Amino acid sequence: MDENKLVIGSPAPLFEAKAYHNGKIVDVKLKEYKGKWVVLFFYPADFTFICPTELGELAENYEDLKKLKVELLSVSTDTVYTHAAWATHSPMVAKVKFPMLADPAAQICTDYGTIIPQEGISLRGTFIIDPDGVLKAFEIHDNSIGRSTEELVRKIKAAQFVREHGGEVCPASWQPGKKTLKPGLDLVGKI
Repeated sequence: MDENKLVIGSPAPLFEAKAYHNGKIVDVKLKEYKGKWVVLFFYPADFTFICPTELGELAENYEDLKKLKVELLSVSTDTVYTHAAWATHSPMVAKVKFPMLADPAAQICTDYGTIIPQEGISLRGTFIIDPDGVLKAFEIHDNSIGRSTEELVRKIKAAQFVREHGGEVCPASWQPGKKTLKPGLDLVGKI
């Protein structure tokens, strides 16, 4: 097994990075988010076509994510100065109120398995980390496919529900208030 391979249920790789956040350059350390849910949202590059639609949609839903006690961190291999320029020139990106991490050496992207080495950019990757710093879910896919904030929120709610209700699991397309399952108990009498 590759020792650098990410495994669900294992600690998320820690990092420190510069970020563009609310008009300033700040330092971000993942370990300082312990006790909170974190979404790492990797994207290929600033000044591209799909990326501003994704970041804009996240920005429009950021307050709802914060109500779920979720911190959002976007990550690309661009510099903080490129992030600042992009926020200045893109009305959609100007709405972003969460930290935009700079990973110009591609270390975070490498640690999370999103880097395309021959291009120096990241694949689209979304990682959900629980308050204990444990990786609960992730998806990585082709850069031509944009992601859905609605589905991300559903996954976060399901992960939070399962954490709070040990022994219950969430079926496909589960939404809060819908029926969950209790492994073992829901199969009794059905076999």
